[in-house]
Amino acid sequence: MAGVESIAEFMEIAAITAPKTKGEDFVVVKTLKGDDLQRIHDWMVQYAQDQKIPGFARDGKNVLDSEALVLIGIKDAVVADLNCAACGEEACIAINTVEGEFQGPQCALRVLDMGIALGSAVKTAGMLNVDNRIMYRAGVAARQAGLIEADFVMGIPLSVSGKSIYFDR
Repeated sequence: MAGVESIAEFMEIAAITAPKTKGEDFVVVKTLKGDDLQRIHDWMVQYAQDQKIPGFARDGKNVLDSEALVLIGIKDAVVADLNCAACGEEACIAINTVEGEFQGPQCALRVLDMGIALGSAVKTAGMLNVDNRIMYRAGVAARQAGLIEADFVMGIPLSVSGKSIYFDR
């Protein structure tokens, strides 16, 4: 559906313009559609089998049945250098020293920036009546499949149908 692509662009704008800690921007956004949704689905189904985590396959089906997938993450987010201890350490941490599904640890304030960007994006989709759901697993798949350069990322699939495909699954 052509309108969904425009709404994905509005969601990107909402994420990009969302407030950031100290006015420093480490948020990255990207929208996937078409063959990339199939690629994400296939990765998620394989990962579900390999890791015995069926939720990845279920969410992969949702991604495949969607018109687009908006990705919002953070990349190379330096610590806010406020020694706020929100991450659990007395002084700011060394980021991106551990590789897993994502890179970490991350500064809690930079993760909060990402959360505000996600909230702004889904608010935009909701105001325009497009079904969506923030998915951790879609972010893992996009990052691991090399479809976005981000250290920590979430995916927001978009759908237009008579009933949301993301609930009552």
